[in-house]
Amino acid sequence: MSTISELKELLAQPRQIFITTHHKPDADALGSSLGLAGYLRKKGHSVTVVTPSDYPNFLAWMPGNEEVVVYEPRQNDAQVRDIIARAEVLFCLDFSCLGRINELGEYVREAKGTKVLIDHHQEPEDFAQLDYSNPKAAATAELVFEVIRDLGDQPLIDTGIGECLYAGIMTDTGSFRHPSTSRNVHLIIAELLNAGINLSDVHRRIYDSHSEERLRFLGFVLKDKLTVLREYNTAFIAITADELRQYNSKTGDTEGLVNFALSIEGIVFAAILIDRNQAIKISFRSVGDFSVSEFSRRHFNGGGHHNAAGGISYDSLDATVERFLGLLPDYQTQLVMAPLAPVAPSA
Repeated sequence: MSTISELKELLAQPRQIFITTHHKPDADALGSSLGLAGYLRKKGHSVTVVTPSDYPNFLAWMPGNEEVVVYEPRQNDAQVRDIIARAEVLFCLDFSCLGRINELGEYVREAKGTKVLIDHHQEPEDFAQLDYSNPKAAATAELVFEVIRDLGDQPLIDTGIGECLYAGIMTDTGSFRHPSTSRNVHLIIAELLNAGINLSDVHRRIYDSHSEERLRFLGFVLKDKLTVLREYNTAFIAITADELRQYNSKTGDTEGLVNFALSIEGIVFAAILIDRNQAIKISFRSVGDFSVSEFSRRHFNGGGHHNAAGGISYDSLDATVERFLGLLPDYQTQLVMAPLAPVAPSA
């Protein structure tokens, strides 16, 4: 871990700052980015947040959202490359390797500015000059709070910044039910309450603002697409590109579906495999000792947390499902013998 004094010295004068986060940002990714951006602007820095893709509409309420630049390779590549090239400081939040930001990865790697990593995923890539990576943290938003506090600037955390950070912590702890929900997490939430955040309002905006189509899609998935394999204590969901189109699925509509599979009594390992046309995107979840991070890294070019990870396949959906099923016998002993425990953090 880098020292706070190094970051304090780096930010001692106004800087051109670039902030980015992972592909298809979730509440922790966007919340930590916008929370940090709001703080840095208060300190007099010029800040641009760039996301490598779009993100769910239920995150659009976050203060600063209207200024986010969503990278579109065919529309604003030159603009984004210029932003990155001019940046004196580049903050990389909630991802552990540059491959997680797609085309932006090489732009950031080649950038001359100082790179700062703030993240809570396992096995971070060594690309940043300043590294505030802690896989024991519940969320990147938790780390952003600590960085602001340790810089001596906690009084600058206002309601807007606080609600961005709270959204990240709330979602990545599964509304404070995952094992990562530490004493430190609750102490931070207490401090955010002092900043005037509205807990119920943030929860409602994220969890109670789905479209009718999304709810009907959820019903279809649970009724027709959920497969339970009791001999492996495993459940999975496979969704085709045509099914996504049929329900007019938008970014964020599949978020959290894998947790329904994991919520079945006796299930230790859950997966959702989604045909995104260019590739099959996979999310894995587990309970107890079974490491989906290791499973994903070994078989599906992925990684993440011990109990929550992501992967990718460039085969067809049917071939990917067949490969997934073919791997289960090799893990049967682990899956059958794995002690049950509460579900761990989202990726």
